[in-house]
Amino acid sequence: MAPHFALFEHAAGYGLFKVKEFEEVATFLPQVEEAVADVSKFSQVVSLIGFFPFKTAGDALNNINAVSEGVVTDDLKLFLETNMPKGGKKGAVLGVVDSKLSATINEACGIKCSHIGVVPEILRGIRFHFTKLVKGFTTSTSDKSQLGLSHSYSRCKVKFNVNKSDNMIIQSIALLDQLDKDINTFSMRIREWYSYHFPELYKIVPENGTFARCVKEIKNRKDLTADKLEALEAIVMDSAKAQAIIDAGKMSMGMDISPVDLINIDMFAARVIGLIEYRKELTVYLRNKMHLVAPNLSTLIGDTVAARLISHAGSLTNLAKAPASTVQILGAEKALFRALKTKGNTPKYGLIFHSSFIGRAGAKNKGRISRYLANKCSIASRIDCFSENATTVFGAKMKDQVEDRLKFYETGDLPRKNVDVMAEAVEEAGAEAKKNKKKDKKKRKLENGDSTMDSQNSTMETSVVEENGETPKKKKKKNKGKDAEKEEMETTLNSTAEAEDTPAKKKKKKKDKENDAKAELLMKRAKVYVEINEYTKALEDLEEAQRLSPTFEVRRMIEETKRKIKQLEVDKTSYYNILGVDRNADHNTIRQKFYAKAKMFHPDKHAHTVGAEKQAMENKMKEISRAWNVLSDSQKRADYDRKLYNMENDEEEDDYDDEPFPFTAEKFFMFIRSLFGQIGDAFFMGR
Repeated sequence: MAPHFALFEHAAGYGLFKVKEFEEVATFLPQVEEAVADVSKFSQVVSLIGFFPFKTAGDALNNINAVSEGVVTDDLKLFLETNMPKGGKKGAVLGVVDSKLSATINEACGIKCSHIGVVPEILRGIRFHFTKLVKGFTTSTSDKSQLGLSHSYSRCKVKFNVNKSDNMIIQSIALLDQLDKDINTFSMRIREWYSYHFPELYKIVPENGTFARCVKEIKNRKDLTADKLEALEAIVMDSAKAQAIIDAGKMSMGMDISPVDLINIDMFAARVIGLIEYRKELTVYLRNKMHLVAPNLSTLIGDTVAARLISHAGSLTNLAKAPASTVQILGAEKALFRALKTKGNTPKYGLIFHSSFIGRAGAKNKGRISRYLANKCSIASRIDCFSENATTVFGAKMKDQVEDRLKFYETGDLPRKNVDVMAEAVEEAGAEAKKNKKKDKKKRKLENGDSTMDSQNSTMETSVVEENGETPKKKKKKNKGKDAEKEEMETTLNSTAEAEDTPAKKKKKKKDKENDAKAELLMKRAKVYVEINEYTKALEDLEEAQRLSPTFEVRRMIEETKRKIKQLEVDKTSYYNILGVDRNADHNTIRQKFYAKAKMFHPDKHAHTVGAEKQAMENKMKEISRAWNVLSDSQKRADYDRKLYNMENDEEEDDYDDEPFPFTAEKFFMFIRSLFGQIGDAFFMGR
């Protein structure tokens, strides 16, 4: 079905075109294609209805990012609702180039969309003649807008790429392979070059790096004496070989060489040695990077083979998505397609052949162990890719499983079941995660200055008291408080029994009534503060009310207010607060808020800012990107919600443990009096 309208996204803005008629049957005939290329004929078929220009480069970038993700922005929605004819939403069909955008427009605006049939051909003609179909729009303006948007779009994609760590690994392993080739080539060149002067050294020192170091140390063989024996022994790590070099230098049949040639050979040897040292440093860097990005995979098959698998797959995510059969022959694609073409035997392994397990297996078992190893590599890559807690437990367990499988092929000893091994690995990983969580919690507490000072002061006071041989101050205070409470209760009871109707009692009753009235007023005001979210002021009023007239209701309100204050403190730093959404918001709402925030704080929009303001904008954009990375993934979001819940519960438990029990003997007596009045007094007096 031919569309009635066509939507075209340009770097300068959105364009809506009306399609009068278009040939559907003969779309790909040469005559029809020539007619599309002719602007005079094409303008009779398509006419411009409306054009929505982007105000700034930041708006253009945000809209094009949304279109590439298949998201309908507010600008696009307003443009379609304004320019689509009335009643056109029910019967009119809108042609869109992208299938994701087509479905999203249909869902958000209720407009029927199509991206198949003649739609690509119509949009091709619009793209070709866009500057001529829009009045006042020139080719130079179009080129400038496209060039600026392409630079901003590419910069944004590179800056917020989720595979940053994978890219570092890919580049490192590629550089490592290139260094191996270059070092071998340069070593062969220096061997041939120096062999004109000292040919016997070629056979005595077969290793390339050691040969370059020997050349750097010996230089002119005529100057080679017994004084250099220790230096050569330190290089070749063999006293007999060092002595053989000195003896060969005295009887060498090589030709003499000029000082200029020796200088060039010495400089070249230094460069080769520098490359060898840099290769060692790069290997250490790659090992550390692999333990951060893919700890289980590197533990299972080694850092170099794991890095080659990630590099060949393109990223760790692509490797995790690949099945085990693909991982098994990854790197042997040419052999696979050659075998399929010639109907021969397909390859049994690719890059995983460089693993030590396949080399140790027998000829009959190489295919079996490669298939089993590919299965474990696939599991390890998925754990590394989708797990938040980095651990090597699973990789170590799976490595033991491969070892057991090798023994099974050789001796017939049955290995452990995979279910038992994985259950044990899950338990160990959980224990390790709890241990790390406790360490992080202790670290956070130590970073908190106030809590650290309080703990240090309390520790110092306790140590001083214990050194003096006295009981701790806390216990003293507690015992003193209990004795004082008992004495006060006894005196209160005696005074009540002796002078029940004395003026002092009446005065006290009057004071209690005043306190109760004040407490009631404070509670009412605290409820108003709670309704307007002024929890700090509400807590102050409730604590004052508790001091005047302690009751269960006041205590309950205090605990609830404290919980809300803690919840607000957690929410301030949460990802939901960063994006400005509710915890129960759906994915579309979170995505819209993310694009709105990114549009507001993107560095390209604040390119004119400098100094602290620019740094603040970049930090804000990093926080927004981090929040979107977690909340856009359902699994990560569920784990994050669980963490927030645990944080709130932990804080509540800590605060409850730190608070003393609210009802002492005196407060309990006052509470009974407030409930029962004189009946309560009579109860305590034994009447």
